[in-house]
Amino acid sequence: MAQPLPSCRRGLLLILLLGGLLLPASSLQAGETGGVMAVLEPGEERPGGAATSFKAVNRSVFSHPSATIDFRRQLDFRVGDGVFRKLWTSSPSSTTASDGLGPLYNARSCQSCHLKDGRGRPPAAGEEAVSMFLRLSIPPQTSQHQDLLSSLRVPVIPDPVYGTQLQNFSVQGLHAEGSLRVGYSEFPVDLSDGETVMLRRPVYGIDRLQYGPLHPQVMLSPRVAPQMIGLGLLEAIPEGDLLVRADPEDADGDGIAGQPNRVWSPDLQRIATGRFGWKAGAATIADQTAFAFTGDIGLSTHLTPASHGDCTPAQTLCRQGPTGDDPAEGIEVPRRMFDLVVFYTRNLAVPVRRDPQTAAVLRGKALFAAAGCAGCHVPRHQTGKAGVPAELAGLVIWPYTDLLLHDMGEGLADHRPESLANGRQWRTAPLWGIGLTRTVSGHDFLLHDGRARNLLEAILWHDGEARRARLNVIQMSRNQRHDLLAFIQSL
Repeated sequence: MAQPLPSCRRGLLLILLLGGLLLPASSLQAGETGGVMAVLEPGEERPGGAATSFKAVNRSVFSHPSATIDFRRQLDFRVGDGVFRKLWTSSPSSTTASDGLGPLYNARSCQSCHLKDGRGRPPAAGEEAVSMFLRLSIPPQTSQHQDLLSSLRVPVIPDPVYGTQLQNFSVQGLHAEGSLRVGYSEFPVDLSDGETVMLRRPVYGIDRLQYGPLHPQVMLSPRVAPQMIGLGLLEAIPEGDLLVRADPEDADGDGIAGQPNRVWSPDLQRIATGRFGWKAGAATIADQTAFAFTGDIGLSTHLTPASHGDCTPAQTLCRQGPTGDDPAEGIEVPRRMFDLVVFYTRNLAVPVRRDPQTAAVLRGKALFAAAGCAGCHVPRHQTGKAGVPAELAGLVIWPYTDLLLHDMGEGLADHRPESLANGRQWRTAPLWGIGLTRTVSGHDFLLHDGRARNLLEAILWHDGEARRARLNVIQMSRNQRHDLLAFIQSL
């Protein structure tokens, strides 16, 4: 006689059988107070594996080091935190260790956008944007432009005057490039049980342009600063484990066609798989750090040695201004300082989950799989060992992402390609820590531009490859949606 499956395997088998199906309303409506329950798998309550932080839940819960780094390296983490918080000043300055800001910039420190290492937000009415900015680019205009894009040596072609990012601040004596403007219109989405949710559709513009008109074909893409936790663990997932999940032609017919972005990595000095940024435009944490130093703060690094930041040749005064170059290295962020920020960023720990064994959360876990959400928000990975820092190697982690690009539909499209990502594609955002957004950042704004004001709104914006999952959520009962959201909030 066959032996029954252990409870943990029965739960996992149920999830695998349900995942990705468009369930009939009768199935999703079954069991208003009970319903199917998943199981808590071994180690699932520690999303960062042994590196998970067990510190108290408060505004600083995203700012603790990986539990696996030794005492000596904790000092490097704290010093890196200091550089992350450092307010940079314009040149020339008596504070030579902190000068070189701009000349055009979006923030004076990393912390300004990633406050408490958390998520940014769109500006309120009448407020200057601080943790949100506009990416800029234009379609290729020449065969040389096309060759650069095809070779992946550049991800985009910049606006000829304003570059790749709108800078809304400047040093004394220069004009900022302009100010981001955002407005919203609302429209209803009806759920199956009679509830109506109002979604807000953003419209973006730029006020007070100071350097002439934008290119007539300019493409704008708004971005809020993402949360910072677990980046080193994502970097440590073997590339092959990501690529094996890719299915760009949807050969298996499940409606999900994830593909990797491929980008030039200044850090690796080769084309590599993108992992970081809203469109997976950076291959390594070092690349992402360098791009942020230069694009957001206007500081040069050994990987991005432009000491005038994103200033274009058309911005003459900007290019002629003084720099804060270190006399020995010829860049504004010396290598030792840069490496400390990378170490800090790599080791920001993922917090332990809250109440992962409650009945509502376990019912929500089953619904998450049944709705098809796990098709892109892949729950479990294991970090590699080769070339991975010892403190992050060989760990089972639960980030809920595949780090691949997916078509998210016309509603979320920015129509701005970036390397291999087209204008409708976005990288699957990791879900770990998402339930602590309000605790850390003081708001619940989600998605790449913060248009969603809560988790349900974020889900209802999903379309394209995620359309089936969205329809499944729409047809759930109120109690089932409550359980689904309870599960996601527990991550």
